Amino acid sequence: MVPEVRFGMNKRFIEVFNLLVEKKIIVMNDRGGKGIGDFANDILGKPYSHIIRAFLSDSDKRCIDYHHVDKLCSIYGVSKMYILEGKGNPLEDKRIRPSANVSNLSPLSNGQLNQNNICFTNVEAFAGNAIEWDSFRQENQDYFHIPGLDAGELFAFPIKGNSMFPVINDGDIVVCKPLRSFNEFKENKIYAINDSGSIWVKYVQKEQSIKSDVAKLKLISANHLEHDPFHIDVSESTKLFQVIRRISSLD
Repeated sequence: MVPEVRFGMNKRFIEVFNLLVEKKIIVMNDRGGKGIGDFANDILGKPYSHIIRAFLSDSDKRCIDYHHVDKLCSIYGVSKMYILEGKGNPLEDKRIRPSANVSNLSPLSNGQLNQNNICFTNVEAFAGNAIEWDSFRQENQDYFHIPGLDAGELFAFPIKGNSMFPVINDGDIVVCKPLRSFNEFKENKIYAINDSGSIWVKYVQKEQSIKSDVAKLKLISANHLEHDPFHIDVSESTKLFQVIRRISSLD
């Protein structure tokens, strides 16, 4: 199933495409390098104009993905912040597309990353996976890039439920970075906690058990009127990921 946020992203892609047509950067029936087939070759790597038309159709469920967004923004000067979050101006500048021979921003075949350093997954995969970068890369996952979030290997997944409302809403996507050790832990920050197949996104406080040496984590919801805080024991299977960005779709 395509995440709801991808439909919002595709809707903004349609707006940008129409804007590029209006500015004659794309000329629908052109055969001199500006046609929809040329656009498809830039974005998809192949002149599959029928796929672009599917993205543009209200009746087709196919949506542009994050790899396509990277190409669109790099080649056509489109604002990635606008495509991903609906913020700012659609076009970053007025440049006409350069040569289509642009370096591929997708993950490289040897497992190393160029720019796409954020793995987009779902809650179930994030909970059930070993949370190692290579283990995700062996699966059919989407990867994308957000300007300003260039350091390290990051993970993103959609939020279900209202426990962190109004800070994080149901359907929002959170981007988080793994903590390599508990020495990196900071009190009262928002973390994604992966523990024995369960995932929580909460404010976190660290507490020491009086009766044992086992550390406990206190997990606190932003929506404290409906969701009480609770504790979990820290074990070898407990992994923390600091939430560093929220992506919201526009209704």
